[in-house]
Amino acid sequence: MKKIRFFPLLLVFCFLCGCQSINNGKRIVRIAHSQSEAHPDHIGLLEFEKYVEDRLGDKFDVQIFPNELLGSSVRAIELTQTGAIDFVVCSTGNLETFDNIYSVFSIPYLFNSTSAYYKAMEDKEIREKLYPSTKSSGFQAVTWFDAGTRNFYTTMPISTPEDLKGLKLRVQQSPTNVSMVKAFGAAAAPMSFGEVYTAIQQGVIDGAENNELALTNNKHGEVAKYYIYDQHQMVPDMLIGNVRFLESLSEEEREIFYKASDIATEVERKAWLVEVERAKQEAEKMGVEFRKVDVERFKEKVLPLQKQLVEENEKLRPIYERIQEINKEEEND
Repeated sequence: MKKIRFFPLLLVFCFLCGCQSINNGKRIVRIAHSQSEAHPDHIGLLEFEKYVEDRLGDKFDVQIFPNELLGSSVRAIELTQTGAIDFVVCSTGNLETFDNIYSVFSIPYLFNSTSAYYKAMEDKEIREKLYPSTKSSGFQAVTWFDAGTRNFYTTMPISTPEDLKGLKLRVQQSPTNVSMVKAFGAAAAPMSFGEVYTAIQQGVIDGAENNELALTNNKHGEVAKYYIYDQHQMVPDMLIGNVRFLESLSEEEREIFYKASDIATEVERKAWLVEVERAKQEAEKMGVEFRKVDVERFKEKVLPLQKQLVEENEKLRPIYERIQEINKEEEND
């Protein structure tokens, strides 16, 4: 894959300390993410790179850094705040600490269907509330990527919500996700995504929650053999950009970068559907058992939390109510 930079440690350190961001007279645009080169996020970003460089290649050199090469998601967000990185793909859970409006996506069973989820993420009213919410922190969202449906996967079989009681499960570093796991009777273990494989392997945790791609792209299926479809969340990834960089662009340049973002989302979503099916087939060969469960029983455990989260954070109410409208619209279609 084109322009994936694997620097020696010394050069990475130099870069993080603020090395020159010019290459042959072009402004280097650095994009970081935590996934592998085969992941749909990366595939979408390659199209972002192509679109920008086809139109502004005399001015910008877009470089993509996968696999947490520039640090964990939390660290990469911090670097995007300072401008050391221009864009980073991160979960909404990581963004909660900068503005708790993003905790709306951590509300369990927020969306009634995948179609409602897609429609909500393209909804102008919702985007206008979300995207600029973190500008005071030095970055803002420019688009979203599909991250599928999040489910639990563990080292032992799970059939009911009661089976989760007492287990230690990795969650994103999000207060809402911690509360959700506790509502299921399990112990939450917030940690970097890159630490999960070893933590399961060594018995530090009993499992995690994520989409199917984590089983194969990150090899979690080697250490966790049971994946249950409890469907507790549909959580997007967000592509965020440094505010100073975005505001430094001319109107024409900014339009091209935002169009590139929209194209990246379109490509990523198509790649996602293909990759999920591939991941399931590959995971089954690894010995992973996919188990269907009674979703309503799991949902009942956390519905009080859904109500509590909205009541505690008035900022969520307009978005939550708009999503409920979309849920009803999709049910009636």
